[in-house]
Amino acid sequence: MLKEKIQQEMKDALKSGNSQKRTLLGMVLSAVKNKEIEKRSELNDDDVVAVIASEIKKRKDATEQYEKGGRPELAEGERKEAEMLMAYMPEQMSEENVRSEVKKTIADMSVKDVKEMGKLIGAVMVKVKGKADGQIVSRIVKEELSK
Repeated sequence: MLKEKIQQEMKDALKSGNSQKRTLLGMVLSAVKNKEIEKRSELNDDDVVAVIASEIKKRKDATEQYEKGGRPELAEGERKEAEMLMAYMPEQMSEENVRSEVKKTIADMSVKDVKEMGKLIGAVMVKVKGKADGQIVSRIVKEELSK
């Protein structure tokens, strides 16, 4: 299970003295624990992947803010953390694969109007479950619907 893998890697980081990785994995495990408390049950791997994806998104947003604020050293730290967390995510789909999934979903749902974009994005996100970034899916959906 993914949660156990993260716990083991946190122990390994603690033993090896890698404080950055230990701290990062500790924050992830804390977020997982909070989600378990919220759900009142153990999380499965898909739920843990969703928590990690959320943590990656936070790091990317922070990177953007630090760059806007003229703090490249802090932005680089956040970027490195996001890269470390990507190791726990399923392999990401290529844009071509996302595009073909979007086209299939458009055909299945027979969506023709940009007004139904939200429903379409939701349906595609369920199909790609953590294997594609939401911003990429959103951009591709917009491109396909505006053709």
